[in-house]
Amino acid sequence: MANKVPLVTATFWVIKILSTTVGETFADYLTVNVGLGPVLTDGLVFVVLAAALVLQASSPRYTPWTYWLSVVLVSISGTQITDFLTDTLGISLYVSTTLFAVLLAVVFTVWYRQEMTLSITAINTPRREAFYWGAILTTFALGTAAGDLATEALSLGFRNGALLFGGAFLVTLVLWRVEAWQVPAFWAAYILTRPLGAAVGDLLTQDHSLGGLGLGATRTSVLFFAVIVVLVAREQVVAGRARRAGSHAEGKSGRASLGRPADLVWAAAGIVVVVGVGSGMSAGAAGQPAGAPAAVKQASSPKLGDLSSFAVIIDDVNALTTKGDLAGAKARIKDLEVAWDAAEAGLKPRSPSDWHALDGAIDGALTALRADSPTQARCGAAMKTLEKTLKQLQA
Repeated sequence: MANKVPLVTATFWVIKILSTTVGETFADYLTVNVGLGPVLTDGLVFVVLAAALVLQASSPRYTPWTYWLSVVLVSISGTQITDFLTDTLGISLYVSTTLFAVLLAVVFTVWYRQEMTLSITAINTPRREAFYWGAILTTFALGTAAGDLATEALSLGFRNGALLFGGAFLVTLVLWRVEAWQVPAFWAAYILTRPLGAAVGDLLTQDHSLGGLGLGATRTSVLFFAVIVVLVAREQVVAGRARRAGSHAEGKSGRASLGRPADLVWAAAGIVVVVGVGSGMSAGAAGQPAGAPAAVKQASSPKLGDLSSFAVIIDDVNALTTKGDLAGAKARIKDLEVAWDAAEAGLKPRSPSDWHALDGAIDGALTALRADSPTQARCGAAMKTLEKTLKQLQA
């Protein structure tokens, strides 16, 4: 086979970072906004990922659209694996980060013993391709766990996280230009793109009150996806031209490069579009007049900050539950789930322990109201626990 992965250029890194954000926000959209829930979303993503990898494996050469589709889906899957361990099984991020680091070391060790190389310039056999995708999935899971751990343990927030992970990523690119450091620097950079992409995405999606640009997950995802489509379409055209010319551009050089001038121009154009359009939409969102405010209940946590918008929804759900309108309460608490999920990146770094306490109480209320046969007593008890938790955080 010809080399099955793209030449590592500036365009490669731009698509990789943008695809990380799209993968994460799309999974959250299916889970929360569409209401599929984590189990159904995980199953759906893994089925589609399996189909994409079959297409990727069946191609005798690098095909841009199948490769990047697989990367986006692996990004979602890696995030979901870490989230399952943390949120569902309650495994500490310290443990999961260590676990994935060890697993990645095992993958690399076996890969090297079998092939005597970890280079991505010769992914030209089925076995090497299997090792490659195994490493890619593990790097996404490790990047998610390590990024979340750094954000929570250091209370970085998405702004500081973008600066920290962005700086570390640039350092790896410098090392990547050194022949002796090429392979380890590439894989370190690949791991760092996961938390970097998440931090950049959070910076764009979070509300202005939380320090973000207020684009929202939907508009950010559409913007990033549009840039990805254009860049991947360009890669598809270039790959087609190379095949017609009787050469395989992705396998010409054994040395990684930031790219030819044309690649740098396209990568820079993608960044300019993201920054320019994102800034314009952010200014438009900030300038929109606010609607008539509803009766706002004052609720503020010394650590998490203003929680009034969540307190209003909690009061509404509690009132509906008290009246016995469980269907109405179930519909209204969806607003709480969406709002709470959207604000996670802005609130959680301020006080992870307080955030987890309120998040657990919200999950309890969601579980009670969405039970197959919900009862007023159980739902009422869950709502009282939620209200009590909110009041405790205000002390």
